[in-house]
Amino acid sequence: MKNKKGLEMQEGSVFDFDIHAISQILPHRYPFLLVDRVVRLETFKDVHAYKNITYNEEVFMGHFPGKPIYPGVLIVEGMAQAGGLLAFISLFGYDPVAASTKIVYFMTIDRVKFRNPVIPGDQLHYHLAVQKHKGMIWQVAGVSKVGDKVVAEAELKAMIVDRKEEKA
Repeated sequence: MKNKKGLEMQEGSVFDFDIHAISQILPHRYPFLLVDRVVRLETFKDVHAYKNITYNEEVFMGHFPGKPIYPGVLIVEGMAQAGGLLAFISLFGYDPVAASTKIVYFMTIDRVKFRNPVIPGDQLHYHLAVQKHKGMIWQVAGVSKVGDKVVAEAELKAMIVDRKEEKA
């Protein structure tokens, strides 16, 4: 399969990324970069990534004082970021220059279920698998876990667009 530069992109190519490599692809920054490491990304198939949840997260100042619980919407956003990495890397490979010209927009988030709370000290694992894709449109199914416990599930659909097509 050829990427958008016409270079051969092997289906099933496997990558892993630390936070520095992730920040070269995703536009998100602190406090909204919600993927700390990609353990394994197999192009056109799936991604395994994680975020370390610490008590120092700003969100815990208000959610909830005395009983910190990581918000479900941030779990889904973390899945979305991991899914965005999967879609982008599958099409373009690890290419920070291309990443600076593209952005992943989420179109739909369906079948969201929250199963268990996430608290400081947890390592939140994301697993996103490609359900289908056509060109720049991707649909992935995600499961987030802490240890063996499922904490959230969702189906997400996204599209990759040129940044110049963004509306002000």
